[in-house]
Amino acid sequence: MNNVKWPLLFYAILAAASIVGIGIAISEQSLLAATGCIMAVIIIMGMGFKTKRKMIENGEL
Repeated sequence: MNNVKWPLLFYAILAAASIVGIGIAISEQSLLAATGCIMAVIIIMGMGFKTKRKMIENGEL
């Protein structure tokens, strides 16, 4: 548990929740919600990759 990178775990959980949201939005036939969840996945994953790059540059990974 010492090696857990909490910011990366947080982004992964948010991205997974957004992907679940896409499935729920599709089942509810809501184009607006599905589009919002897709945008959320793109933004969250981008932020996660950006954070990972900064952690690598700082020698934390």
